[in-house]
Amino acid sequence: MNGLDELLPPDVLAFLRGCITAEFATVSAAGLPIDTPTFVFPAQNLTTLDIGTGLAYPAKADRARHNPKVGLLLEGTADQPVISIAGYAAVRDADIQANLERYLAETIFMPNVDPEIVPWDHTCGRLYYLARIIVSVASCHIRWWDSRAAMDEPPHEWRAPVNAQFPQSDPAPPGQPTKAPQWPQASWQVRAAAAMESGLPGHMTLLDNEGFPIPVRVANIRRREEGFEFVVPEAAPWSEGSATLSFAGKEVFVGEVRRDGAIHILDVARALPVLPTVDDRSGSNHEAIAQLDARLAAELVRRGLATPVPPCHPPAPTEGALLRMAASRAVHTEKVGAGISAD
Repeated sequence: MNGLDELLPPDVLAFLRGCITAEFATVSAAGLPIDTPTFVFPAQNLTTLDIGTGLAYPAKADRARHNPKVGLLLEGTADQPVISIAGYAAVRDADIQANLERYLAETIFMPNVDPEIVPWDHTCGRLYYLARIIVSVASCHIRWWDSRAAMDEPPHEWRAPVNAQFPQSDPAPPGQPTKAPQWPQASWQVRAAAAMESGLPGHMTLLDNEGFPIPVRVANIRRREEGFEFVVPEAAPWSEGSATLSFAGKEVFVGEVRRDGAIHILDVARALPVLPTVDDRSGSNHEAIAQLDARLAAELVRRGLATPVPPCHPPAPTEGALLRMAASRAVHTEKVGAGISAD
């Protein structure tokens, strides 16, 4: 599979290399597209765009192994490009030690592991978080727009050659995946109120006509008795069907989307459970962490792997991490200079 570094315009390539997070969408066994934002770290020549998910909460990776059709959405400030990628996922979980070391080197500048912010011994103690499955996404169809405001117009597009070969996942471990803990959660109505109060952007994900889950940012979100209504960019490659509406991955609502004139309506059936550590960045939810540690141990046994060991000292950032760090600081400086909160 060839890289993208000679196939896309320089500004799009620069944005891909500098982007820190992406909406990452997979498809459940029941055919439901599910989107969760996550850190993204491209391979050096953009052969793949890679993400990591916890071995202690492997649902995204399990879905990608079952159905390798996935979607990524990368976006930044209002005037930066918006890039939508349909691709094929390859799940890498045969060497969790190597994954842990790469993940740290790719994300060492991020606030949740930056040793200038978080004590290194505290980071090393969060093995449920550090033990990672890496999912590598090879692009087969890229759509991009020059800015968010341009998304009512047809996108620029690139498609992989018809005879392109895509990476395959590591062999699946034997046995059944360990059962996820049953986390307590409020009703979807309570969660919807919290989502609207948060002011976080909402991303709607449906399947396009080739079966790829494609997230798109929606606007003018309003609550309705049965769910939500919102405005979708005209260039979205889908219109109606089973969908999820995700507010930064914290509040995720499942239902059916229908179009009513200029607006789309999501009739909500339920909300997806929230991983307790999403709400508890301090690590004080010891019961939840104990359950995650137990699941991590069981998943390592399934794979016949030893418990991975974090490095004694923070690793040096990769070349890609240095690029993403510089891009992040440039955006921060731009926001502060414009009087915009960087929180």
